[in-house]
Amino acid sequence: MTGSSTAQAVEAVFRIESARIIAGVARIVRDLGIAEELAQDALVAALEQWPQSGVPDRPGAWLMATAKHRAIDLVRRRETYARKLAEVGRTLEDVPPPAEPADPEDIDDDLLRLIFTSCHPVLATEARIALTLRLMGGLTTREIARAFLTSESTVAQRIVRAKRTLAGAGVPFEVPYGADREARLASVLEVIYLVFNEGYSATAGDDLVRPALCEDALRLARVLAALMPEEPEAHGLAALLEFQASRIPARTGPDGEPVLLADQNRSKWNRMLIHRGVQAMRHAGSGPYSLQAAIAGCHAAAVRYEDTDWPTIAALYGQLVRLVPSPVVELNRAVAVSMAQGPEAALPLVDALAAEPALRAYHLLPSVRGDLLERLGRPDEARAEFERAAALTRNERERALLLRRASRL
Repeated sequence: MTGSSTAQAVEAVFRIESARIIAGVARIVRDLGIAEELAQDALVAALEQWPQSGVPDRPGAWLMATAKHRAIDLVRRRETYARKLAEVGRTLEDVPPPAEPADPEDIDDDLLRLIFTSCHPVLATEARIALTLRLMGGLTTREIARAFLTSESTVAQRIVRAKRTLAGAGVPFEVPYGADREARLASVLEVIYLVFNEGYSATAGDDLVRPALCEDALRLARVLAALMPEEPEAHGLAALLEFQASRIPARTGPDGEPVLLADQNRSKWNRMLIHRGVQAMRHAGSGPYSLQAAIAGCHAAAVRYEDTDWPTIAALYGQLVRLVPSPVVELNRAVAVSMAQGPEAALPLVDALAAEPALRAYHLLPSVRGDLLERLGRPDEARAEFERAAALTRNERERALLLRRASRL
């Protein structure tokens, strides 16, 4: 193996194993910032040693053992040896680091601790997203900045501040239980959901979809569902993202222009992801993500747009809005009602949302209203709504689509 190919192998292994390594080390040092530094130290050691010694048979275990060994050395240097032994475990003075973790379940527990810590509610939403993508997703600062159309320095500052905040607040590296666990799980699910949504329908920029971001969120959702098999909402979120991700190949045309749901080529929908979504739904419950997954599942089950079960979708949105009152959910329900009962039944629902402060700058409100007015044969009013929606969106692809719809009228 050449030096460059070895370096590529090291970086590829680290990308896959970094979350587990950071999680395993954080259990020892109790500090995410230090844990990430020690994981990086292990990466540097591999880059130095593997070109001469060759890539180990179990490269992930080698990196984990190296990082843990350095963590133990650091603990010994920084803390009273006897006191720290009680936290780390039995005497380690003459025991070399293990070649691999003794129990794979420990790794899973560490990953669970890591995701609950990086998504802690003490952090602002943007900080939670950046830190989770960095630690759990293995993304570089540059990749996160590119995905969210912001500068590297902004992302780097968010991550640094997040680590300092966690350390300053004394957030324990642990999985919460009871009511605290339920509250913290909501934060974890929200972060993964927001990451996926930004990839599925970008809020700004030239691209409607950023598939890589969707893939990262989907991977995190699968990991969480596997780590928490008894949590219905973890499976509900996984099912939702599987169904949504299945439609990505059909959501844009050859030049990246948006393709509306009614016009999508459903043969392009990924049947394997739909199957995975159906499997995940078997373990879902009746919470918000599970209800959204059920709605997405209705779309996935329709071979043609005309076969969509709109009455069921409208009923599911009704359940969702009762569970999680939200003007955005109410707007989605209005769309389903328009398809199930006609635009005349939905227009009053949409008009009632016009005064909602949360929707004042939300481009989909005038977009939906324009669609209803067009279907009701009121083209002048519809055109004005599409133009208003185009002025509100920050995504260039959506703006072009809305202006095309306006010009047709």
